Amino acid sequence: MGNCCSVQCSFENFLLRGWDFIVGHANYVCKLKQTLPTLSAALQELRALRNDVQREVDVADQRLLKPFERVQLWLSTADTMITEAENLVSHGPQQMNNLCLGGCISENCLSSYKFGKRVAEMLQEISDHKSKGAFEKVAEDQPAASVVVRPLEQPVALESTIQKVWSCIEDKDVGIIGLYGLGGVGKTTLLTQINNKFGTTGNDFKVVIWALVSKDYDVGKIQDRIGENIGFLESWKNKSVDQKAVDIYGILSNKRFVVLLDDLWERMDLNQVGIPKPSQENGSKLIFTTRYLEVCGEMVARKKIKVECLEPWELFQDKVGDETLNSHPDIPNLAKQVAERCGGLPLSLITIGRAMACKTTLGEWKHAIEMLKRCALPKMENELVANVEDMIGFSKGSGKLYMIIDLE
Repeated sequence: MGNCCSVQCSFENFLLRGWDFIVGHANYVCKLKQTLPTLSAALQELRALRNDVQREVDVADQRLLKPFERVQLWLSTADTMITEAENLVSHGPQQMNNLCLGGCISENCLSSYKFGKRVAEMLQEISDHKSKGAFEKVAEDQPAASVVVRPLEQPVALESTIQKVWSCIEDKDVGIIGLYGLGGVGKTTLLTQINNKFGTTGNDFKVVIWALVSKDYDVGKIQDRIGENIGFLESWKNKSVDQKAVDIYGILSNKRFVVLLDDLWERMDLNQVGIPKPSQENGSKLIFTTRYLEVCGEMVARKKIKVECLEPWELFQDKVGDETLNSHPDIPNLAKQVAERCGGLPLSLITIGRAMACKTTLGEWKHAIEMLKRCALPKMENELVANVEDMIGFSKGSGKLYMIIDLE
């Protein structure tokens, strides 16, 4: 009796499970009229979201930013889903034509069941995938350029000027700072120290860029130097000046940056290069060196700081060095006469001072004085003779003193 009851219960459970299975299958078929239009709408939404994300990736790619791998995987999966969903939607009319008896039975039950089940699954997959496509950003930020520490000649008596410049950097109202002064007074040394200070002093700047400009500069080469600082690839240099300007502007306009331009001889068009104008709003800074106060005005420098030269004798002493000056009791007096003959021009004091640093005999110093008397230096630093060997010394075999001054 007990065995019969057990067999009967098992049979009833089997029938119930079979009925649930049949009903479940029938639901996939009966709901096709609802699920197919819903799938078509979901497909359009996924396609639109895919296009939006792809557009953001394309913009990032133009700026040479690297898309996140998770974004690329999401796009790849979305493409696969869209292709399959389009295929299901396109076969929808044919499947609907196979239905009869109010759409609950199909001429090909197995085929309609599989189709209806896949439509329902695809709807869920698309819903899940769309929820994962809300990316806050699609690509890595350009790596913040750590400050490249530049070789630095030990600055002499520039501490007060450095502090003055740094105070301007901390002033939110100051965006452009011009450092001007005669060639050789230490403008490049000052700018180098400022550059290095960004690496040792806490600040909120994301990019610190150094570019040497010089006379008759080439815009493309300046852009290339900036591009190297902000991480652009070598192939980027093949772009046109206009394209480079757009790329540079696109990166810097979204960052708090510092641009350091050394040796500006005339006004630079920031738009042509791609440098956004520093302002109180973006908090960025442009600091440049120049020989001319007029250039500070043309660049609309908010602060103009004159870089003062050391006293001529102090500058000359520094370049000659104590070892040479102390090599004979009479050399300091002769050295002062040489310094006086330099007319106070920093370049002459520096160049001639360095050249005399190895002269330790009275004859060499007296001969230098005689030659300087005969070859009066030009009155203006820009008229100094262009360098060949960047030295002043005695030519072997001729006994002549050659004076060659290096232009900064």
